[in-house]
Amino acid sequence: MINKIRGSALELMEMIPSGATIAIGGFGVTGVPMDLCDALCELDRRDLHIVANNAGIDPRGVGRLAEEGRIRKFTGSFPSNKEFNRRLLAGEIELELVPQGTLAERLRAAGYGIPAFYTPTSAGTDLANGRYPSRYDASGRPVEYLPPKEVRTFGGRQAVLEYALHVDFALVKADRADRLGNCAFRLSARNFNPVAAIAATTTFVEARHIVEVGELGPDDIHLPGIYVDHVVQSKEGAAR
Repeated sequence: MINKIRGSALELMEMIPSGATIAIGGFGVTGVPMDLCDALCELDRRDLHIVANNAGIDPRGVGRLAEEGRIRKFTGSFPSNKEFNRRLLAGEIELELVPQGTLAERLRAAGYGIPAFYTPTSAGTDLANGRYPSRYDASGRPVEYLPPKEVRTFGGRQAVLEYALHVDFALVKADRADRLGNCAFRLSARNFNPVAAIAATTTFVEARHIVEVGELGPDDIHLPGIYVDHVVQSKEGAAR
């Protein structure tokens, strides 16, 4: 029978090469797969395109990747990490700023086979008009900008065209997972984890608790195992 449980985060992250595009679940420090992010750092993966809601708020998770200079490009909504911003303004990181709801929908669209969609979010702003900086030089001056978005009018309201956001890998933090890969998330830790998983070619889950098949009721499963390739026990859960 299928068993997606693996031995360690390091074993899983060996599958991810430098230069990969990776979606990472979480909001702030809630629902962030810390062990998997740490393993990426320990394996010295670099030149990464990270897709996440925020760039981390301390030197853990995405924040550690930023602090150690492992991010080439960041696609997300809140690039508020101090070290991230220092590297951004030094010309070391490319930024694709995406409104939070649009980011979630772009990931969901990738998972559901929707190539693109229109949304009124950002219409008429610098994000849509090609005036928002995406890269700076070493002195902090903008040298590249996000491209202008296609605009259409629906019911008298402008909307911009957004494209599905496909990623190579997803790193997900679950509260509970079984060996088939079915996952349940706790409270706000659900956030970006399910949409990150479905947008990826390969999905890795770090679970606080590994449970037997059948312990998760059908209504308790937030991410079906069909979207999950590998599961590892989180150090957080193992310590409790």
